[in-house]
Amino acid sequence: MSSVPGPALAEQTTIGSEKNRLAKRAAVASLVGTAVEWYDYFIFGTASALVFGTLFFPSSDPLMGTLSAFAVFGVGFFFRPLGGIVFGHIGDKVGRKGALVATLLIMGISTFLIGLLPTTEQIGIWAPILLVVLRLLQGFGVGGEWGGASLVAVEYAPDGKRGAYGSFPQIGNAIGLVAATGVFALVTLLPQDQLLAWGWRVPFLISAVLIAVGLFIRFKLTETPAFVAAQEEIERKRAAGEVQVKERMPLAELIRRYWRPLLIAMGMRFGEGIWGYIMLSFVLVYATNYTELPRTDVLLAGTVSAAIGIGTFYWFGRFSDRIGRRKVFMIGAGIGVLMAFPLFWLLDLNSVPLLFITVIAAYSFGVGAMYAVEPSFFSELFGTKVRYTGVSMAAQIPSMVVGAWPFAATALLIATDGNPWPVALLTILAVGGGFVCAWMAPETYRDDLTKTGEQQ
Repeated sequence: MSSVPGPALAEQTTIGSEKNRLAKRAAVASLVGTAVEWYDYFIFGTASALVFGTLFFPSSDPLMGTLSAFAVFGVGFFFRPLGGIVFGHIGDKVGRKGALVATLLIMGISTFLIGLLPTTEQIGIWAPILLVVLRLLQGFGVGGEWGGASLVAVEYAPDGKRGAYGSFPQIGNAIGLVAATGVFALVTLLPQDQLLAWGWRVPFLISAVLIAVGLFIRFKLTETPAFVAAQEEIERKRAAGEVQVKERMPLAELIRRYWRPLLIAMGMRFGEGIWGYIMLSFVLVYATNYTELPRTDVLLAGTVSAAIGIGTFYWFGRFSDRIGRRKVFMIGAGIGVLMAFPLFWLLDLNSVPLLFITVIAAYSFGVGAMYAVEPSFFSELFGTKVRYTGVSMAAQIPSMVVGAWPFAATALLIATDGNPWPVALLTILAVGGGFVCAWMAPETYRDDLTKTGEQQ
């Protein structure tokens, strides 16, 4: 016979059901918002590879125009840490919800306005200047987005399921990529003159609808249990008259107490980011300029790999709840190291079936294993009072270098007359560094999230 009285058992069941409902709502909110954010971001990267060089940086050498466009693409990454600091402070001090609504608005409005920009032919030098300004705003918004979306999913997750729930913002990333590359695959079917005249604007303008959906869902969020518990503890101490040391800013506290996990997480993110942007941007440039593979097929391969990633991201997140975050991340990094050279050899064969197999293996599984566990892994490395800032800094500081990678890799291609070996070698070093950082990290998947990191 149960020792719990009937009414008490019913109350516990009701509370459990409510927690599960809120956890699912938080996961969906993180997924949808991140899908919108990354749709916006990916269409800029795709446009940089396909049309921005011609429209905003006209040159006699098309590859030089693409190089200029990728320079603008990289500029946005330099504003990401600033966004992480600003919204991390808001998220750690005021709450996660307000920060997430603000990041979505900033990202969405700047993306919509890019779709309305006149070209260099129409307004001269002001066109690339305005493109850079809007790109900086994109970077500022995304700098605070990913950390907040990750925390909302992870801090609401039921016990033993943080990896699975933490994969939802990453699934949103894959959905955003599917939408972005899918839309661009359709508009690239237009004749070249129509694509350059108006077709490229469509993906940017569509973002207005996606933003409205994302805002609707995010306004329904409440603050996470971990954040509420931290705030209640502060209020309890104040009410009890306990002596309080003046609280440091989250960024200062992060650097003072959590510098080691911060450096480890940054190393992991750097390795994953380098490999990810090889697959998301550089493969398109290489295949378009140095192979005979059709551009539409290259875009479609990226779309299919991201669609498969929706499943593999969740599976890897869930798998990390069983065997740990470190092992899963190291599996993905190992795939990246092993595939860095074969990736380009296989593309050079000009086989469309091999193109799809290669991109799916490299992105859905290689990037997927690393990327899927980052929200839960990084969140578990930091205490609640600095978690938003810590996760954001771990992700966005490496992004300053990662964002310049498509530019640097394209420049290396030009300097070596299309030889991809230097790019592959540097990729191995970066992804291998991420593997080492994961090996050095503590295993966290069984830690109490309300206490994790407090021992640092």
